[in-house]
Amino acid sequence: QLQLVESGGGLLQPGGSLRLSCAASGFTLEHYAIGWFRQAPGMEREGVLCISYMGSTEYYVDSVKGRFTISRDNAKNTVYLQMNSLKFEDTDVYYCAVRSYFCPRLTTTPDDFGSWGQGTQVTVSS
Repeated sequence: QLQLVESGGGLLQPGGSLRLSCAASGFTLEHYAIGWFRQAPGMEREGVLCISYMGSTEYYVDSVKGRFTISRDNAKNTVYLQMNSLKFEDTDVYYCAVRSYFCPRLTTTPDDFGSWGQGTQVTVSS
């Protein structure tokens, strides 16, 4: 059974850093692109960034450029989202999902991805 599990969320102050993990089980991530999305209550799920099977990154939210980076460790079957200089507006539930090989260019929607994890809450508060 294909499954993704996010972890690493938490409560922290503005300016802080956090690393989220997306661990896969039941399949190998090697031939997949992995996207990170986020969603606030009552809002649509928003694509944040994606890493292709080759390791290239596609950003979908300008405000995270220079602050968020995505990386993958195929040996551990895990993708990471490093979030630095966190802001209040980064507060959301963060989800990971997969699609074959390449990331959508420029923009994406949840329909472009599948096998969603359950999400992990990130709260930025003073």
